[in-house]
Amino acid sequence: MLNSRRKWIGKIRKKQTGIAATSLVALALGGIGVLPGSVLAQTPSPLGEWQYSVGIPLQKLWQPNIPDWQVRFGAAMSFQPRYEGSDRYHVMAGPSIDVRYKDLFFFSSGEGLGVNFAQGQNWRASLAAVYDLGRRGHDDPEELNGLGNINPAPGVKLSGEYVVSKDFPLVLRADIRRYFGGSNGWIGDLGAYLPMPGSTKKFFWFAGPNVTLADSNYMNSWYGVNQNQAAHSQYSEYHASAGFKSVGFGISAVWLFDKHWFATADGAFEQLVGSAGNSPITHSRATGVADVSINYRF
Repeated sequence: MLNSRRKWIGKIRKKQTGIAATSLVALALGGIGVLPGSVLAQTPSPLGEWQYSVGIPLQKLWQPNIPDWQVRFGAAMSFQPRYEGSDRYHVMAGPSIDVRYKDLFFFSSGEGLGVNFAQGQNWRASLAAVYDLGRRGHDDPEELNGLGNINPAPGVKLSGEYVVSKDFPLVLRADIRRYFGGSNGWIGDLGAYLPMPGSTKKFFWFAGPNVTLADSNYMNSWYGVNQNQAAHSQYSEYHASAGFKSVGFGISAVWLFDKHWFATADGAFEQLVGSAGNSPITHSRATGVADVSINYRF
């Protein structure tokens, strides 16, 4: 009896996962794909890196012949902390862009400008040019006064994604980014996500965890307080060491209105840990973000 019940539960779970995956296939076969809704994807936020390219590696698993061009444009709005570690929030708005050519080249507000330099049916490895908008004192003058700015900076990102199987479409993801200027450091993510039950041909959603690590240069730029900053701000000197920066969990969803129009929504929770969580600049270890976008597929 117990073994029969376990088999029955296993079949139900497999069927639910298949429904969510099939919904993704319906979207992919329509040539739309999945578009992240992040407004300022390259600026540090509680969103996980996997949310910027959610669903893309799954498309090829069910649609071997990817269209030569996939082009989507839209407008997005995001409710997020004024800076990482802030306990106050603001609303930001901007474009949502995703252009892909032959499953090779891409230009995306989430993934940057890059190329899939190695790939298979259920995996891909990418190299991209990205940017970091940095942090300005006027983002939160009350808390950041005297700390100076973290200037915008270009960077490169190496990332890889792997889908476990068609029956169990769990996507595993890893990336590492290096910025030149600004924080002038290394930061990387490990994450995973899965199509969730309850999806339909007009709506589907994904969810998964994310963990972020960074080197001492990056950590000190964002969470450290040097001697000069301590002399001009309300904070004492603080050295932030390399290691885990945060752990989090995110949800992304897509609604299809017709052949061309669709909307996305993303939400994420992030808990700052280690030196980031203990920094005097950090007023709230637990932060979140929510954003929505309206998009048009050509």
